[in-house]
Formats: sequence, structure tokens, C-alpha cells
Amino acid sequence: MVVHNLIVGYIVVMTDGLTLDEQLCFPLYAASRAMTAVYRPKLERLGLTYPQYLVMLALWERDGRSVGELGKALELDSGTLSPLLKRLEATGFVERRRAADDERRVDIVLTEHGRGLRAEACRIPVEMAQIAGLSADEVTALRGLLRKLTDTLTEK
Repeated sequence: MVVHNLIVGYIVVMTDGLTLDEQLCFPLYAASRAMTAVYRPKLERLGLTYPQYLVMLALWERDGRSVGELGKALELDSGTLSPLLKRLEATGFVERRRAADDERRVDIVLTEHGRGLRAEACRIPVEMAQIAGLSADEVTALRGLLRKLTDTLTEK
């Protein structure tokens, strides 16, 4: 068993590292849940769930991506992505189209309704930045650290 010394005030406390306060995973988990909860009502007004919003962000960035390209951009497997795309298609935000140059490839294309939703969604990042209470520099630093952590954990 590994034992750590923590200095709390002037008292040395022996710990084996198995407290919530000493974990990296717990604040990440709690922050993710809190962030998603704040997004929820904003996205409900648009008729989107948070994962669907991420798909739409990727398509607003570059429309007509293949399912494989979307999966890579969003770091989602096809088993997770396919139901999201089906629901977005059912709500009229996207269409699936077989690629003309390769029948095996399915491209996801925004509909007029899906493109129009972008204007309504534009206010969300600004609102979220205000709610988060972080400066622009803090957001940039945090985003960089989270990308570094993700890349390290997924061995990119």
C-alpha cells in the first residue's frame, strides 16, 4: 500500500490516496455532469440532447461529413453515433446520403432546418462562458489541459 503525507494546516495526515478529494476522476466527472445539466434546458429549447448538439456542432463546422469522419471527430463508435444520427434524421435536422463516389460511405448532410438551427444555437457558447465564471485565459488553459489528458489516456 502506498501511503501519502498530506500537510493540512500544520498537521501531517497519513492517507492511502483513496479519498474523493485526492482523485482526478471525481472532479472531472462532477464537472461533466454539472456542465451537461446546465446545457440541458438550453438544448431542450432547440429540440436537442447534449450528444446530438455535439453532432450538430461538428456538422455546422463542416457539413457533409461521412459517418466515419463524424465518429472520429466526436470520438464515438458507430454503435453510439448511429442512434444519434437516426434521431437527428427523424427530427428533420439531418439527412443520410450515400456518397456518389463510394456507395459504402454514408454522408450526413444538414437539412435547411438543421442549418437554420445554428442561428438559434449561437448564443449558447456565450451563455455557457458567462455561467462557467472562468476568464477567457482560464477557459483556454483548461481546454488545453483536458485535450492533453484525453490524448494521453487514449494514446493519440
